[in-house]
Amino acid sequence: MSLNPSPPASSLRRAVPVALLAVLLLVVAGAAVAVTAAYFELRPAPTPAGSIALTDDLGRSVAVPHDPARVVVIGASIVDSMVLLGLGEKIVGVDCGIPSAGGISQDYNSTQISQWGLGSVACVESYPSFDVPDVLNASPDLVLSSTLVSVATLEQMSTTYGIPVVVLQPSSLGGILVDVALLGEIFGVASAAQSLEDQLQQVLGTVGSAVANLTSSLSFSSLPTVLLTYDASPASGPFPGYYTYGPGTFGESLLEFVGATSISANSTLPYPELSGPQVLYADPSIILYGTGFGLTLANTYEVAPDWSSLPAVSSGSAYSVDSNFLTEPDPTMILEGVPLLLHILHPGLLPPG
Repeated sequence: MSLNPSPPASSLRRAVPVALLAVLLLVVAGAAVAVTAAYFELRPAPTPAGSIALTDDLGRSVAVPHDPARVVVIGASIVDSMVLLGLGEKIVGVDCGIPSAGGISQDYNSTQISQWGLGSVACVESYPSFDVPDVLNASPDLVLSSTLVSVATLEQMSTTYGIPVVVLQPSSLGGILVDVALLGEIFGVASAAQSLEDQLQQVLGTVGSAVANLTSSLSFSSLPTVLLTYDASPASGPFPGYYTYGPGTFGESLLEFVGATSISANSTLPYPELSGPQVLYADPSIILYGTGFGLTLANTYEVAPDWSSLPAVSSGSAYSVDSNFLTEPDPTMILEGVPLLLHILHPGLLPPG
């Protein structure tokens, strides 16, 4: 069954572990699953001649076929890189998700489904459990996955059915460039990868220099304090609060790069949910809230605890940001998201264009 772009009125985003995940239900004929699974069990795919050995983002050593023709991708950030490298036609399956309590959500918005050509690719359910038959039915030569799926599950599938799995989950903006180079090596598109890396380096260099010049003239306490929230639970619900990033996470490093400090930097959890009183006490000077994929100001944040009482809201310093720019560590986050965040946090720091 193909990916069907029908975004609902209300949903929750699946980009990070604590967010509720999104979905398009996949109905697979039982007979087809059984036949496909049986084939792979009897004939596990050997490592093709001419394979290359590489190390993925988790330090795993993986042997992959050179320039695989059929790839299942679990994670929108990886799809973004594949498309920008001209490899979209190799994608035969992507993650789809499950129904959430707040409605139906999906990992890919209607624009991405259209522009990335995902309308006819297979749906692979990845939450709450990873549906291996969905992968097998797509007959991939390679699986590229973020950590949406547990590594143990991926490795078990790889061992059982002989399908190599590469985990791409960059922990920093620089890690995005590393993954672009890795994809260039796997698919034999080193020139395209280098061109994309050059674009990313230019943006990072320009923004990094501007922020360095700014911070050298300011004290740490003068930097804007920020609540970066990619989802929220309503004040009327059992667990009201704002989902954000804690220390050592990609989201925190993103804020630091664009010259801001996170109000959750001292949290004991990597992905904390902050209560309304906690946010009020921290009193962030700026709020960045993720929208898209069913999340809106009205249905998600205005109904969150103490939203209207937050000084940043009343002063007009709460800004809607495409969720992709806050949760997906991919080239588009650098090319579009980083300059946008810099403009919001430090308007006028860079000249137009």
